[in-house]
Amino acid sequence: MARYQRQMNIALERLDQGLARVHTLIKRGENQEALHFMDNNLKDLYQELENLINIEPGNNNSKVGFLE
Repeated sequence: MARYQRQMNIALERLDQGLARVHTLIKRGENQEALHFMDNNLKDLYQELENLINIEPGNNNSKVGFLE
């Protein structure tokens, strides 16, 4: 679990840094650069985080899961 938590924290930090970069680009008026970053880099950062999230089914084989 510690390894998973560390990976999640790293992925969340990378996504946070990416969002901060988009914010800075927009604030500077560099909208085309911001859109390019969002379409390429930010999308990859989000997908990296999404791939780490794994919801396990409960004991009763329901579709509802939980994160420990």
